[in-house]
Amino acid sequence: MSSDGPVTVAACRIPARIDAPDPALAQRAVREAAGRGARLAVLPELTVCGYAFHDAAEARAAAEPLDGPTVGRFAALSGDLGCVVVAGLAELGDDGRVYNSAVVVEDGVLRASYRKAHLWDRERELFTPGAAPPPVVATAAGRIAPLVCYDLEFPEWVRRAAEDGAEIVAAPVNWPRRPTPDGQDPLEVAKVRAVAGAYRVHVVAADRCGTEREVAWFGTPVVADADGDVLAGPGGPPADAPLVLTAVLDPARARDKFLTPRNHVLRDRRPELYRETPPDPDPGGAPPWPA
Repeated sequence: MSSDGPVTVAACRIPARIDAPDPALAQRAVREAAGRGARLAVLPELTVCGYAFHDAAEARAAAEPLDGPTVGRFAALSGDLGCVVVAGLAELGDDGRVYNSAVVVEDGVLRASYRKAHLWDRERELFTPGAAPPPVVATAAGRIAPLVCYDLEFPEWVRRAAEDGAEIVAAPVNWPRRPTPDGQDPLEVAKVRAVAGAYRVHVVAADRCGTEREVAWFGTPVVADADGDVLAGPGGPPADAPLVLTAVLDPARARDKFLTPRNHVLRDRRPELYRETPPDPDPGGAPPWPA
């Protein structure tokens, strides 16, 4: 199953608070997206439970198994509205570990799950990193690969999804706000555009908004097409308010990996020239980069 033509996709910006989780916020965003014709709705990282955990015990208390209520609500919503939903959650794995995960639900069922492989800052204290590549799921909205936030900043990971046939990378993200010169868009938006264009894959990134425990978010959801062009976003004022961005993507365009009749973004790679292992330390024993 895959889309036979252009599809409307949505990147949903909503707040979330650890102290007052509100599933209705995510449900309203998905309903608005579907009401505007979206066949794919992407929600932020750790969509309902919040992000700024004090410690691992608090993250564990918020975690749920994949057959828990959060995934169940999203699955039911996908069945009611006839759209694909990609959302983040704190997952309590069968192994007893806690993961920063994303799920893909469609037609009322869980189609796939993915555990964030690249953990950001204090996430290392809260979650176990995933050890598997993102799945590529054939849906009515196209072939979708879920990634989570910092994963997008590793081109090899996006390339892996593209090589495996992904047409749309759906990324729940939380981008912490920091000052930017003259109100420039965050660097993360540029990185989304770069990996989208580099591997000719559409990217839908859904950022969080608001402030949680003194952590503020950029609130810049963005949709970039396989040329690296922004079709919607990033965000819009006020950055602290919920927002649903929609854009029309053609999954078939992501199947064409040619930049010119002579240049193919995957076949032109020359991995035999790329360093596959870190260089040896210098004679003094110091590594060539900070530990």
